[in-house]
Amino acid sequence: MQIENDLATEVIGASINVHKTLGPGLLESAYKECLFYELVKKGLYVEKEKPLPLIYEEIKMDCGYRLDIVVENKLIIEVKAVDSLNDIHLAQVLTYLKVSGCKLGLLINFNVLMVKDGIRRIIKT
Repeated sequence: MQIENDLATEVIGASINVHKTLGPGLLESAYKECLFYELVKKGLYVEKEKPLPLIYEEIKMDCGYRLDIVVENKLIIEVKAVDSLNDIHLAQVLTYLKVSGCKLGLLINFNVLMVKDGIRRIIKT
């Protein structure tokens, strides 16, 4: 889990840089693109809009799920630009963790005055 924690620290730092530059009020897609760019610039292996198949009764279903950002195949980042995070956003990340096999996810809401107030760490138990 130490690798995931180190990656989360890198992502949070990059998120703060993006938010300082752009501020709140933009579309989710703008924050996602800029965060992706910042993480790639750091030399991390990053995938954007990574397809996530659903396995149901041993059959792989292509349901169109896409992970916003995956870092080093270990950390899922779900980017939001909403008034406030709610339980469904948390449930979404928990489901992604369960289906993907990753242990740690970050739910990041950029539509806040200080991005540190919009970050939620989610651990698969």
